[in-house]
Amino acid sequence: MARKRAKAAYAAMWRDMARAGKTADWRSPKLAAHATGDALSVMSRVLYADHVNGLVSKGAPKNSPKVTSVAPPDRPTTVMIEDCGDSTDWLQYRKDTGKLADDKPGGRRAITAEVKQQVDGTWKVTRFAVDGLGSC
Repeated sequence: MARKRAKAAYAAMWRDMARAGKTADWRSPKLAAHATGDALSVMSRVLYADHVNGLVSKGAPKNSPKVTSVAPPDRPTTVMIEDCGDSTDWLQYRKDTGKLADDKPGGRRAITAEVKQQVDGTWKVTRFAVDGLGSC
């Protein structure tokens, strides 16, 4: 059950990020629904930078998360995930002109994430790392 819930939280975090990215809303309360700690901080900072730079995103990433480990083994509260996220259909555009922003092309990137069960029983991504384009 922990594996399933962790993978669901991970996928939902990226959906939340894609929705907030449509307007570069770094203050969206929905970001905290599936992320906390470093993960939430990174998402907010990225969206704030997009806002400042006049960028918005369109589309959504495609994810195929796989559980690589659980701890403790008998009653997991931490799940590690690996993914090869595909941002081909999740691109950034200039808010003022609607033109594609050339500096961040889409593609496949290796992602590693830690998902933890929270005190209230929910699962949230606590940290993640996204490698460079073409890393998977």
